[in-house]
Amino acid sequence: MSIDLKSLNDIDWNELELDNIGDWPVAVKAIVCVIAAALVLFFSYKLLVADEITSYEQAQQKESELRSTYRTKYAVASRLEIYKQQMQEMEEKFSQLLKKLPTSNETPGLLDDLSYVGTTSGLTFVKIGWLPEIKKEFYTELPIKIEVEGSYHEFGEFVGKVAQLPRIISLHDFEIEATGDDQLVFSVVAKTYRYEGAE
Repeated sequence: MSIDLKSLNDIDWNELELDNIGDWPVAVKAIVCVIAAALVLFFSYKLLVADEITSYEQAQQKESELRSTYRTKYAVASRLEIYKQQMQEMEEKFSQLLKKLPTSNETPGLLDDLSYVGTTSGLTFVKIGWLPEIKKEFYTELPIKIEVEGSYHEFGEFVGKVAQLPRIISLHDFEIEATGDDQLVFSVVAKTYRYEGAE
């Protein structure tokens, strides 16, 4: 069946009626069939296929996310024994550090320890005493204000001996001032810490 497109010019479009499609010229029938097929394909795609493609792409994306999550969790799970061992080591170290923190019964003795360390270093105490406690999330800071007189070497010896004490003590806010009689005044805040979970 050949379609003569030139014959389209000879068609009286007003005479074409839907009731009599069978008598339409072959070229018109072919055009109508192509348009109908295109419409069927378009609406079939929109109504039946497009949503499925979107769902498929979403499923692929979800699969990619789940694979990534699985890889991450697998990496953690494969090292679980190592993490448990590290956790035990950290707990042991933490308990050892806690033993170096003074308990509430031991804090008064720290003043005696600091006084002893200072006097054996050749220093003369001008002032020593507790400052107000500073509460933190897991621990409490216990600051001690210390003022001593002596020489640079005696200050260095004092700091070295404080570092050797069995309990954790850190020194802060150093100040050194000269007095008129060839002596120096060393002012420092010594801080120790009390763990609040000790009870």
